[in-house]
Amino acid sequence: MSDPAPAVALYEVAKTYRQAGGGLEVLKSVSLSVMPGEIVAVVGPSGAGKSTLLHIAGLLDRPTGGSVRFGDRDCGALGDDRRTALRRGGIGFVYQFHHLLPEFSALENIVLPQMIAGRRRREAAVRARELLGRMGLAERASHRPARLSGGEQQRVAIGRALANRPKVLIADEPTGNLDPQTALSVFEMLLSAVRDHGVAALIATHNTELAARMDRCLELRDGTIQPGDMPRAVE
Repeated sequence: MSDPAPAVALYEVAKTYRQAGGGLEVLKSVSLSVMPGEIVAVVGPSGAGKSTLLHIAGLLDRPTGGSVRFGDRDCGALGDDRRTALRRGGIGFVYQFHHLLPEFSALENIVLPQMIAGRRRREAAVRARELLGRMGLAERASHRPARLSGGEQQRVAIGRALANRPKVLIADEPTGNLDPQTALSVFEMLLSAVRDHGVAALIATHNTELAARMDRCLELRDGTIQPGDMPRAVE
């Protein structure tokens, strides 16, 4: 029986942005893979290219060199419509700022991406209530974001990211805007939800303590993955 394919993989990915004075090389031959059910942290200083790396892994941006594979599919030749469809059904995103729609309730913020993907409203609402319950927010379902704390808003954002049962979760500093105690609580819920759903997660963070609790921790510096994983936390 052959080994399972990575949920997402980058092979010798490079990214250069054109500028008036020449090119700005952000990524240089980056290769990594994330298996189904695996949680991988990416750490590094500001400007190392973490967000660019996540944008490419999440099919929000295209590399100038190398390739990206989503399961057994090479995404290099896919047009914008196919990439959008793949993101919508196969990739969930969590950002530092929750980006919830302020005019909709917590429930509706999780229902909407499901309806965009073609699910009926009633079915989407059942899924949304399930996720809100999983996040400890069952009693906050009807509340709009302005009535939720920062940690609650980010938990809604995690539920939204998982709503369409993605194969891959991309998270960019998901606890970076929270105080340490709230960040830990949100992080625990994120890890638990990801493991329960068997999602492959690629998470960029400045918090090395949280990063060390993931399955692997990769350091991105000067546009390259540094050799050797960072040390894991002692269990």
